Amino acid sequence: MLEAELRDALRAHLQKLEQPVELVASLDDGAKSGELRELLHEIAELSPLLSVREDGDDARRPSFRIVRSGTDVEVSFAGIPLGHEFTSLVLALLQVGGYPPRVSPELAEQVRSLEGDWHFETFMSLSCHSCPDTVQALNMLSVLNPRIRHVAIDGALFPQEVESRQVMAVPSVFLDGQAFDQGRMSVEQIVARLDSGAAQREAQALAAREVFDVLVVGGGPAGAAAAVYAARKGIRTGMLAERMGGQVADTMSIENLISVPYTEGPRLSAALEQHVQAYDVDVMRGQQAAELVPARAVGEPIGVRLQSGATLKARSVVLATGARWRNMNVPGEQEYRNKGVTYCPHCDGPLFKGKRVAVIGGGNSGVEAAIDLAGVVQHVTLLEFDARLRADEVLQRKLRSLPNVRVITQAQTTEVVGDGAKVQGLLYTDRASGASQRLDLEGVFVQIGLLPNAEWLRGAVALSPRGEVEVDARGATSVPGVFAAGDVTTTPFKQIVIAMGEGAKAALSAFDHLIRLPAPEAADAAAEPEAQAA
Repeated sequence: MLEAELRDALRAHLQKLEQPVELVASLDDGAKSGELRELLHEIAELSPLLSVREDGDDARRPSFRIVRSGTDVEVSFAGIPLGHEFTSLVLALLQVGGYPPRVSPELAEQVRSLEGDWHFETFMSLSCHSCPDTVQALNMLSVLNPRIRHVAIDGALFPQEVESRQVMAVPSVFLDGQAFDQGRMSVEQIVARLDSGAAQREAQALAAREVFDVLVVGGGPAGAAAAVYAARKGIRTGMLAERMGGQVADTMSIENLISVPYTEGPRLSAALEQHVQAYDVDVMRGQQAAELVPARAVGEPIGVRLQSGATLKARSVVLATGARWRNMNVPGEQEYRNKGVTYCPHCDGPLFKGKRVAVIGGGNSGVEAAIDLAGVVQHVTLLEFDARLRADEVLQRKLRSLPNVRVITQAQTTEVVGDGAKVQGLLYTDRASGASQRLDLEGVFVQIGLLPNAEWLRGAVALSPRGEVEVDARGATSVPGVFAAGDVTTTPFKQIVIAMGEGAKAALSAFDHLIRLPAPEAADAAAEPEAQAA
């Protein structure tokens, strides 16, 4: 099943195995079980430390467990983890086989110290680029602490279970059979939920940090570039990152990053993180800023208060918090979020196989979503508020060629309706006639642009009428020592390559600001004679 190049790469990775690993398969006579059997035997041939057993007794078939021989260390997959989950499979093999997970010693010890027994189930999709983070985080927990069990379930292979549990967005995580959370989760976030005292301890540790020379808020392309450029100046650099990659992590195809003909969001996010980690940057993951506290006087530190209550201090700050998907703000949208209302066609599209869905938005992202979904669902209706689509003509031609897509322009969505458990349709107003119309469907994919993550800055720095941070040609904001870059700013054209350049510029401007501040040593020396005279 594996291409020769991929098989050779996997063979090289498996040389890192330190302990014997058994692949325990639960199979039936179906075609998918045959595919899984072939995959497992093909993998086992790549290392003498791997073996396959077909005597598994899991009710989900096909499925398999990755077990460290002679121990209770294991992770499980229900399905065939290829696509975006192939990396999850490789990491699970390595970690169960004794290769240490990439996590700080403090966090690893915290996981090992967790008391209690937990059984996690993650419903994922092989086309979901958000799912691997959650799957890998829970797999890592189960390797570090065998009292934590985890199985990653491909929802496309177990549609009855998806239906009975009303899974309408991935990743969806269940703990001991009850809904735990939805969406991308990190090890830190999961541990904080399991360890009631973790948040308080982490807040105390953050508050004890020394003053940074540059504190970057945001882990996307702009934030990563700012952190790298600042660290290369040899100054004390910190980075607050709710998640590395930011909005890029939710992007599939990237074909306009100059010198990189093609990449994908998760891959680029990993590369950004790797580049930042190559320098002396204090990365504080899973943190969200709540308030910017400007310096009381020139030369005094600027404060960034976190939602945890801790406050970090820095001599300069680079704001790179990016943007998020814009909501429709109509009745029913939040009520049916992840119950039929979704914002990621790549992640959740497979859950709507054979169903009728709508895409809201006629820009590039909306038309791309409709094209993508048309290959999976029964029918797509694209609704655009304007009188015409705004997407590139090449995308519009592709859209018009699809037989199961209908385009409605001058359509203002007014409500998402359902039965309390899931979406059943939506209402829209025909802006030409004023008439109200209803569409019966099971899914609504919202693709109407981005909203800057700048609400927490209101009152602290100048914002544009669109809520973006106002910056000048150097990336400076209205507050001395505070700079900004990327999609959160008024800089036109929200593009990855532009965000990277703006992040670098903001860091250089911050450094230029720092070297013009009074030297603390000089200030102290000037104060000494005064003290002696007194």
